[in-house]
Amino acid sequence: MELRTHNCGELRKENENNSVRLAGWVEGIRLHGKVAFINLRDRYGITQVVVKEDNLLEEIKAIGNEWVIAVAGKVVLRPAGMENVKINTGAIDVEAERIEILSNSAVPPFVITDEITAKDELRLKYRYLDLRRPSMQKTIMFKSKLMHLISEYLQAQDFVNIETPVLGRSTPEGARDFLVPSRIHKGKFYSLVQSPQIYKQLLMVAGFEKYYQFARCLRDEDQRKDRQPEFTQLDIELSFIDEEKIFVLIEKLMQCVFSKLCNIQLNAPFKRMTYNEALETYGSDKPDLRYELHLKDVTELCHKTDFNIFKSAQAVKCLLFETDVSRKMIAEFENVAKGYGMGLGWLKYADNSFSGSVAKFFNPEILKELENFIEHKPCSILFVAGDRKRANEALGGIRNYIINNYLPPKPGQYEFTWITDFPMFDRDAITKKLVTAHHAFVTPKDQTTMEANPDAAIGILYDLVLNGVELGSGSIRPHTRELQEKILGVVGMDAESREANFGCLLKALEYGAPPHGGIALGVDRFTAMLLGMNAIQDVIAFPKTLSGVGLLEDIPSEATEAQLDELSIKIKKDEQTKNIS
Repeated sequence: MELRTHNCGELRKENENNSVRLAGWVEGIRLHGKVAFINLRDRYGITQVVVKEDNLLEEIKAIGNEWVIAVAGKVVLRPAGMENVKINTGAIDVEAERIEILSNSAVPPFVITDEITAKDELRLKYRYLDLRRPSMQKTIMFKSKLMHLISEYLQAQDFVNIETPVLGRSTPEGARDFLVPSRIHKGKFYSLVQSPQIYKQLLMVAGFEKYYQFARCLRDEDQRKDRQPEFTQLDIELSFIDEEKIFVLIEKLMQCVFSKLCNIQLNAPFKRMTYNEALETYGSDKPDLRYELHLKDVTELCHKTDFNIFKSAQAVKCLLFETDVSRKMIAEFENVAKGYGMGLGWLKYADNSFSGSVAKFFNPEILKELENFIEHKPCSILFVAGDRKRANEALGGIRNYIINNYLPPKPGQYEFTWITDFPMFDRDAITKKLVTAHHAFVTPKDQTTMEANPDAAIGILYDLVLNGVELGSGSIRPHTRELQEKILGVVGMDAESREANFGCLLKALEYGAPPHGGIALGVDRFTAMLLGMNAIQDVIAFPKTLSGVGLLEDIPSEATEAQLDELSIKIKKDEQTKNIS
């Protein structure tokens, strides 16, 4: 028989008496003597099938959950008061006239339902079963709709969707590359590209002006909940552009996405703040603006105290928390500060008096001045002192800890901000040598400053932050070979290294490169945020574990001797690692 005329989420009251055919997975069978009920599921929904005929009742005794069957029958209305309002097909049943088994199923390792209790490892090993759950299918389909909507918007703005290579050259861009040995060219390797950075700039030199793609990015780096070794980013590059026009483009894109997918109207332009403003006020370059927790500078005041750590510190910053913190909470905050190599001092203010670990170092006059900082009473004041940048970051870490553990969540509230004016360079913590703070493809705001005092150089570099998460990052690129080589030279890359790593881009910049810039947005991360999820693995069909293992495919796996011989590769045995899988 024809497998199906309708899907399992399609039939309604108006289909009464229609002869239909459905096909799908058996979610459950309930036997009640002379009648049985089958919940038949596909990606569109569930239809209840009623079985009354004796021969069919006998047939379905052999059917188990997750078997695939086809059903032919007639649509009937459920008795008044028996409708299931929880499903779209809840007003009807299909009375079975014929049932065909299309394939049977082994007993699943876990029950395929949204109320799942199986461990993540088991779900990932049997990901194809996990993906049958309605919530997982909705998630993957939501991501598909998001990508389609973005593509539709950019196509309307005259962007061209262009694929770039996955096999490229290994370049020093930050994270480790995955290397791919060449069979034909013995001893040589491709690299799985970390991002299409160089290729998209070459497309601007080629004259395409407006490029985008949903690029697969591959990075061999340590994993965490918002990282995967392979992920998808929306990659955008434009010619004859400045950062203001990029801001407007992305803000309108976000307004379109939120309006059509979430029925939320975003206000634009988005808030903006410089990197220094973000660090001084929130202790982070990706602040969560939904919470009014601001860092305050009390350096001048604390230099008057009798506490040597405060008196000698470059900066003393504090955070006011509107609650009477417990010793347990203080211990937690101290552990966060230790993670940044910093200590923590604290005061409590209640009943017009101060107490706490540093209270004895404040005389009454200083305490009176300190009282002027207090907006809500009672409250607790958390202090970090030392190097200004580290003090800000440590207190910012405590701020995030408080938000994540002690303040109510704010689902459905979205606060965007642009962070601008990032430093171009940083100092390596060990060697103290200059390194790029983000990457080398950033135009300086002032080339003279970059050449004379690179530590103070600011780049035309910007991040889009949403609710404390970096959603995307971009910059205006150097479009002359001379400037690009100067930037690479600042971080100690000599002419030979510049040519070896970036020769094709440098050569291209000699042939009339237009001013250009762009941005890349994390699609997986954006999807997870819109759905209120914490980890991007929940929105990827076949993710890896946090250690980069594919439990479904059992990867990474060992290569055979024949494969290694063909590539002229020999595995070096290490006593310390030979037993590690």
